Amino acid sequence: MSLLVGLFDSGLGGLTVLRQLIQRYPHSPCLYLGDTARVPYGTRTPEDIRAIAAEVVHWLREQGVGVLVMACNTSNALALDVAVAEAGVPVLGLIDSVAPVLGSDHVGVLATPATASSGAYRRAIHASRPTATVTEVACPGFVPLIEAGHRTSPELREVALAYIAPLLAAGVDTVVLGCTHYPMLRPLLTELLPAHITLVDPAEATVERLGPLLGSLGEAPEVERRSEAIEPIGRRTRLCVTGCPEAFAAGARSWLGHQPVVEHVALRSECCAF
Repeated sequence: MSLLVGLFDSGLGGLTVLRQLIQRYPHSPCLYLGDTARVPYGTRTPEDIRAIAAEVVHWLREQGVGVLVMACNTSNALALDVAVAEAGVPVLGLIDSVAPVLGSDHVGVLATPATASSGAYRRAIHASRPTATVTEVACPGFVPLIEAGHRTSPELREVALAYIAPLLAAGVDTVVLGCTHYPMLRPLLTELLPAHITLVDPAEATVERLGPLLGSLGEAPEVERRSEAIEPIGRRTRLCVTGCPEAFAAGARSWLGHQPVVEHVALRSECCAF
């Protein structure tokens, strides 16, 4: 039986990671938790984020995941050590996956306020490229607008212009989408940024790392499993949320290409009630 891959995010954003994962590894069952009762994470305190991460990862561990993917940059930036300690299984993070593969010394990062203020991207990039200049910009307006479905609104365009201004002033040639919600803004950002600037989605590097990790845990490579039957996405992928499942299912349609079945889970303990 294949290992269950667990993923979590505060809301819809982590579906950008899940979408790539189920396309790349169609034989791997997945469990996704969207902590929509507490979205967004990016404006919370580090203490809150670490407490939430411990609770979320504990729940995923109880569900029997064999590998954990932190499909949330904010939790990755502030609570990777918490996830590693709590998971009891290998953990993949977005930041440490993408930093070593960046080929630029002029990098910009669009991120949530919590991720940007943590400096996690700057540290990770400097570990691989000590001479790199890293400009991190906090984008508090993006996640609420994306979760509300306003991906083409004038308000979103206005805040996007404000957020990319410091990157243009810094002369970056590479922009990391430092929140899993932000790949949904790729068309808008591509329109607003000069053509020579490359947009990088950390999910790509993370999903690339998953294959060798699954192999090290005894999973056969996908290339060797082509003759095996592939279960429908709805059967091999379980989606859970801590908020309204109907709202999440409706919002997920444009992210996954179909409207999934979504379960509600009661996750909020007293220590993490906000």
